Order: sequence, then C-alpha cells, then structure tokens
Amino acid sequence: MTQALNSSRTAQGTSGADARPDNPGFEASDPFDRLLAEVSSRRGEFEEKRHVPRDMIAEFKKAGIYRAGAPARFGGDALPPAEFLQIVERISQVDGSAGWVASFGSSLIYLAALPLDTQAELYADGPDVAFAGGLFPVQRAEPVAGGFRVSGHWKFASGCKGADVLGVGIGTGEDKAGRPRTAVLRPEQVEIVDNWDVVGMRGTGSHDLRVDGVTVPEEWTFIRGGTPTVDEPLFRYPTVAYAAQVLAVVGLGIARTALDHVIAHGARSSYTGAPRPADRATYRIAVGRAEAELRSVRAFFYDATEATYETVEHGDPATPEQISLLRLASAHLAKTSFEVVRSAYQLGGIGAIGEAGPLSRALRDASVVPQHAFLQEGMYDGAGAVAMGVQPFPGYL
Repeated sequence: MTQALNSSRTAQGTSGADARPDNPGFEASDPFDRLLAEVSSRRGEFEEKRHVPRDMIAEFKKAGIYRAGAPARFGGDALPPAEFLQIVERISQVDGSAGWVASFGSSLIYLAALPLDTQAELYADGPDVAFAGGLFPVQRAEPVAGGFRVSGHWKFASGCKGADVLGVGIGTGEDKAGRPRTAVLRPEQVEIVDNWDVVGMRGTGSHDLRVDGVTVPEEWTFIRGGTPTVDEPLFRYPTVAYAAQVLAVVGLGIARTALDHVIAHGARSSYTGAPRPADRATYRIAVGRAEAELRSVRAFFYDATEATYETVEHGDPATPEQISLLRLASAHLAKTSFEVVRSAYQLGGIGAIGEAGPLSRALRDASVVPQHAFLQEGMYDGAGAVAMGVQPFPGYL
C-alpha cells in the first residue's frame, strides 16, 4: 500500500502523460504500477463485459485494496481515508470503472457495525473481502425467529459480480433515524439481474439484485451508519461521508487524465491548418483555469479528510461541521471534476468525438459521478444549513 500511495502522489504532482500506464513509454516499476498496467490493458474488456471480472478483483485483493477497510484486529490494514482515497484516485486515472469498483474496498467500514463474532466468521479466511450492496429501494422484511425473512428487488449494486458478500436494504422500523438495516448474504443466496445498460461507467457492473424468501440471522444484519463494534480510528470516521468520498474521488482521477491529455496534445497540428492549440490564447487560458480549479478542489477535499481523521484518531468524534465539510467537498469535487472533463472535451475539438477516444469516454464516465445521490446539488443545501446553524435535511449528517 505504501508503494501505491507513492505512485499516486507522483502522478498527481505532474501534468503528467509520462506517469500514466497507457503511455507507450510507461514502465511498470513496482507491483502497484503493474496492477495499473493490467487495468489499462483490460479497460476495454471491462466496458464490453459491463463489469470488472473476478480475476481482476483477485488482483485488487493481492494489492491490498480489499483489506484497506478491514479492521486491524482481523488482519486488515484499516488505512487512513486519505491514503485509500489517493489509491482510488490513481486507479481512476487509468479507468473510472475500475476505480469505482476498487473504491468499495472502503465498504467494510459498514460491516464494522456487525457483532464481533459475526466479523470473526466473515474474516475467518482473511481480511480480503469484497462487499457490494444494493440498498435501495428499502424492502420491508418479515421478522422471524432469530432474524428476518428477506425478499425483494434492489438497484445499483456496483461490483456485485465480483463480491464475496452482498448487502440489501431492509426496513424493520426499529431505527428512529430512519436509517436502513442491511442484510448480509452470500452470492448463492442472491440473483443478479443483469441490466446495467448505461451511458457511462459501463464497467462497474452496477446490476440489480433479487432475493426470494431468504432468512438472514439478525447477527448478519446491521444499521447503515450505526455504531461500530470495532474501536479503531478508521471506524470512528463518518461512515456515510466516507462512502461519498470514495466515489467523488473517481471523478478527480478521470478529470486529471482528461486534462493531461489536452495538455499533452497542445502541440498537435490542426486539421485545417490553423495555429496549434498551444499557440492559441483561448486554449491556454482554458487549460490554466481548469488546472487551477482541479488542484483547488482537490486540496479542499484532502484538507477536510485529513482534519477529520486527525480528530477521530485522537479519540474525539467528528463534529457536525467536519462531517458537513466532507459532504460538501465530495459533492463539489464531483461537480468540478465533471466540469473540467467537459472543458477538456471541448478543447479536444472534432478529434474528441470518437466513441472509443479517451475524451469521449472520460466525458461519459465523469458525467455519472455527480449523478449519484450522495453527490448531487442538494449537498450544497445541507452544507449551507450547517454553516448557518439550520437543521439540514435528514441523513445529511
């Protein structure tokens, strides 16, 4: 993981076509670079299959991505959020769908709310566990002796085809805050409805899930965002805010690569014989503005992350203001990243319109990120409410 982090920092610190594994001169000098090179060589496959295959998930596990959110007491790395976010950012520079699926290495923080005995069973074969969930729409579950009888249909289970365990949202009425309870199931208990047919992020495999009358023991359920049973710094970090962050940072990675592309191609000859892009003031101004916007929003995002983690690492709870800044920084990152990609696409001119081209794909993938419920415009409303001492909408904090 240290190698992954170093690679991430190196790539972000350049304007950097030379740091990307899709560059012909790229050399895979360490294990994480080799992982990125494989993602690069297979991203067309992910798009065609509409999911990241299990053998690629196995490579992610070897790299430690799926133990990043596992408790240290069960052999996991329990990485500080900023470290994991930079890893997802780096993967997303190569392929947004792979970054999105890798981001669910953080989702084991949800499972820290399971009873300790259940977690011990979950991690009995090691901490490299891939968890995927389709929590909405929440389905009413029938209480039965020792648990719940679960049936229903759920949407948007990203990474479900490569998951070791799957979660579905059930309503039992006992949580006064209205947070859904999640039932954890094995893949053989769940039908994956293969219907992920979308404009962008095609490789995430965010298919629907269907369950028909499966009894789930109560000890294999938890309240999303509920109190963790593991007392380690990572599990004191705001759970739902972190879930938004790992998705938002995918957009950042996509935007970095799109902007690097138009910087690297500024010296190309025009099809019409007009001045090169780099010789046009309008092109240079657009690149400079996009660079400033992307670096600024990235700095805000990681500053809020590190400040909040420092608080919980010292044993104090994150404040409402800190949680709000995490939500705001995530939504603003998703929005700004998409705007940067859109600017890069326009700078790419007629050459950008090819469906297989890097800018066309970046535009499609980046457009998906701010559409996520955690990252939409309403987060600005929540942030404004907290800033002014007004109660935000339910679920924001």
